[in-house]
Amino acid sequence: MANTLNIGIIGSGGIAAAHARAYKQMPDVRIVAVADVIPGRAKQFIEQLELKEAKAFDDHLELLHMDLDGVSICTPNVAHHNTSIDSLKEGKHVLVEKPMAVTLGQAIEMVEASKKADKILTVGFQPRYDPNMKAVKEIVQSGQLGNVYYVQTGGGRRRGMPGGTFINKELAGAGAMADIGCYSLDLALNTLGYPKPLTVSAYTSNHFGTNPLYHKEADKFEVEDFGVAMIRLEGGIVLNFKISWAMHMDSLGPTLFLGKDAGLKLTPAGSGPWSGVWDGGIGSISLFHDIKGHHVESAIPVQNNQLNIFYEKVRDFVLAIQNGNPAPIPGEQIVINQAIIDGILRSAEQGSEVKIDIPEFCVNLS
Repeated sequence: MANTLNIGIIGSGGIAAAHARAYKQMPDVRIVAVADVIPGRAKQFIEQLELKEAKAFDDHLELLHMDLDGVSICTPNVAHHNTSIDSLKEGKHVLVEKPMAVTLGQAIEMVEASKKADKILTVGFQPRYDPNMKAVKEIVQSGQLGNVYYVQTGGGRRRGMPGGTFINKELAGAGAMADIGCYSLDLALNTLGYPKPLTVSAYTSNHFGTNPLYHKEADKFEVEDFGVAMIRLEGGIVLNFKISWAMHMDSLGPTLFLGKDAGLKLTPAGSGPWSGVWDGGIGSISLFHDIKGHHVESAIPVQNNQLNIFYEKVRDFVLAIQNGNPAPIPGEQIVINQAIIDGILRSAEQGSEVKIDIPEFCVNLS
């Protein structure tokens, strides 16, 4: 067996429980510490999840004084930045939940800290581990579509607006964009090899979140519940992105990859008012191409699997630490994701197209 790792968890909400359950399945991992800023929450979390070897802390800096190999950052969005940087400075490898940060500047600082510390900074996009997501990337990267010139992605829930910290601008940074939109962006950008974004022209609104007919915390709703953007990418690619927490519609359409030689259409898995976005699996994959002058649509079989993609994400972090591998989902890539969200919000506020500036260390990382 590989060396047993000591892991700490910062934050003790629902997503932290998912991390803890994943780690508990691994015989080569010990959860030895949990921190939460709310007094007593870490201790309660440890008791509920029966983390018998773990110590509780109210201050994450005290947790970081322990002999830890890595930490999972499971705080509200606003704390991703400081807790990640503090962890990296203390020589710990970091798995931070999505969205990476609240602002583009914060995300850049996190990557710079990881480089200075020579430690892993990986971001929690578990849909990448779905075998069907991997198959889509393989198809596009194989060149079967030819040069891809247009991508449509995003998704919409008929009703699926969270509350609490998710709708507070200061704590979350953004609404539907940061919560579920980042998954759609990662699906498209990872499939394409994370090309550099150049410009964004966007619109956002919050007609549902601020209406008490649709949200019980309407008076506290400060973020967008809908957004649409046209993003120009390097290589002559245009990305049409749209996302919604709530709408009077069943779907915002499939994800499309249009190439000069063929096209690919994806639909998300799942059903119900909280489905229709790319935080889950793929429901169908169709290839549109020509054979001897005939228009052909070929259904690509979707793999039915019982793979726990959240576990796979956490396990990949552990293996990267043990084997000295690079970050599985490197922060340098997700800075690009964050830059697009930043550009969307700026463009929507200004009512005009804006340029996107990306640090050189985040370019050409496919």
